[in-house]
Amino acid sequence: MNKIYKTILGVSAAAVVLAGTLTPVLVNAWGDSANGRPSYTLDQINKGELGDTITFNSISNGKIGDEKNFVGAKVSGAKVDTWNANTINVKDGETYTIRLFVHNNSPKGMDAIAKGVKATFSIPTTVAKSQTIVGYLDSSNATPARYWDEVTLVSDENVYLEYVEGSAKYNNNKGTFSLPNEVITSGATLGFDKMNGEIPGCYEYSGVVTIDVKVHSSVAAKLSKKVRIKGTKEWAESVEAKVGDEVEYQIEYTNLLTEQVNNVMIRDILPTNVEYVQNSTYLYNSNYQNGTLLKDNTLTTSGINIGSYNAKGNAYVRFTGKVVDKTLACGKNQLVNWASSTVNGAVSKDDASVMVTKDGDVCKDKPVNPTPTPDNPTNTPSTIVSTGPATIVTGAVGAGSVVTMLGYYIASRKKLMK
Repeated sequence: MNKIYKTILGVSAAAVVLAGTLTPVLVNAWGDSANGRPSYTLDQINKGELGDTITFNSISNGKIGDEKNFVGAKVSGAKVDTWNANTINVKDGETYTIRLFVHNNSPKGMDAIAKGVKATFSIPTTVAKSQTIVGYLDSSNATPARYWDEVTLVSDENVYLEYVEGSAKYNNNKGTFSLPNEVITSGATLGFDKMNGEIPGCYEYSGVVTIDVKVHSSVAAKLSKKVRIKGTKEWAESVEAKVGDEVEYQIEYTNLLTEQVNNVMIRDILPTNVEYVQNSTYLYNSNYQNGTLLKDNTLTTSGINIGSYNAKGNAYVRFTGKVVDKTLACGKNQLVNWASSTVNGAVSKDDASVMVTKDGDVCKDKPVNPTPTPDNPTNTPSTIVSTGPATIVTGAVGAGSVVTMLGYYIASRKKLMK
């Protein structure tokens, strides 16, 4: 075995997506599908005690110490390469990098290639003072076939963990490889010089998977806003449109609390130059999986009451807007559309943008509007006006009606994009 271990560094990135579901497995710090694999010292490995067996993360005195503690955390960007393998105290607003160490312990190199290697993280999706992230490592020809370890993020207040979309990376002696966001749902395939699921034995072929999570305190809900040109299928944070186009907006609400919430209010604030299309608001949830039309048309005024939701229960609200020219400036215009949810006075919000370029004869010899920036977007509302439940007289499905989420329902994104 090559006893010279080359340092593998973590990296980070930014954006947002909500963690998906993973088949629950009871864990106690570390574990495996063999109900407890043996440990080996480096000396035992070098003497061939593994034989022809391919196994992962079982060396007791390796470069990270005991490899069974292969999941750890640290503050993102910290220069000191020190990982907290069991617990780490976290703060609101800070981002933390989660590490999953990957080492095929066989000393036989290319003669002991692990197949079907993939990594998966399970990230909690509710609010709590203690949040445990579990990292899983799988291989189709290793013994055991599945390995797991965990790290717990602890706060003095209730917090929610937000996976930073696009942050997943795999670092080894061949460089840094980007991994798909599926690393937090169905898993991401690993490798050595390419991500083909194959990792030879020995330290020189080992690597580290990293993801970033951001800590938020006092979060009661997750709100996600997307937009698309009407008639298209793909949702995005921003789209290019022209005057006269109709755009569809989608608001996804998810209850992050561990208890049921009632009278969830959703309100949308349209920017100048986008008009609401009457009778275009639809609600999707477990009671209305194919959607129900909301005829009161109050989404963009006083808001709508979408009912009650258990822990992790969610809903989608969709509506249509039309791009108009009331105050468009020459050049690029960023029309930012804000959505907010209100539950017991707690407000969550998110936005999506429509980019409209105004040119032609009317703009000749006129100053061009500067390209919008996050600090100075054209037609961006300066404040979010939130409406509490008491303000609404009629609910989403009629006065006094309550939609109850029976269990954990997440509407299929693929179905909603049809």
